[in-house]
Amino acid sequence: MSKNFIGLEKESLENVVKELNVYLANLNTLYTKIHNLHWNVEGPAFFQLHAKFEEFYNGISEDLDAVAERILILGFRPAASLKEYLGLTTIKELDSKGLSGDESINILQEDFTSMVEHSRKILTLAEDVKDQGTIDLIAGFISNYEKALWMISAYKA
Repeated sequence: MSKNFIGLEKESLENVVKELNVYLANLNTLYTKIHNLHWNVEGPAFFQLHAKFEEFYNGISEDLDAVAERILILGFRPAASLKEYLGLTTIKELDSKGLSGDESINILQEDFTSMVEHSRKILTLAEDVKDQGTIDLIAGFISNYEKALWMISAYKA
C-alpha cells in the first residue's frame, strides 16, 4: 500500500474520497438551488429570506473550496465539472418558479437535513481510517447545518 504525503494509506481513503466527491457535488447543487430560492422566493418574508439565502450560499461557496482542497490533500482529484456533479449529487435540482417563504424554507430544511446525514456518514468513514483532517472539516459542517436547522425550526414555530 502506498501512503500519501500526510502519511495515510491511499487505498484506505478511497471510500472517504468517494463520499467527499458526492458531498462536493451536493454542495454545488445546493449552491445553485439556494440561488434559485434567493431569486424566486415571494411573499411577506421576501426581504428576510432573500438576505438569509444569500448568507447560506456564500457559506457554501467557502465549503466547496475546503472540500475540494481536502480531496487534493488526501492525494486524489476532486470532481470538477457540472457533468460529474450531476452524476454524483443526491440533492434534487429545483426548477425556476415562484415559491412562498414556507415552501422555500421546507425545501431548505429537507436539503440541510440530507447534508447532515451525509456528513455523519463521511465522519464515520473518516474515523475508521483515522483521517483527522476530514473528521475536523466535516464536524464543522455538521455544526453549521445543525445551527441552520435550529434557525429554520425557530422560524417555522
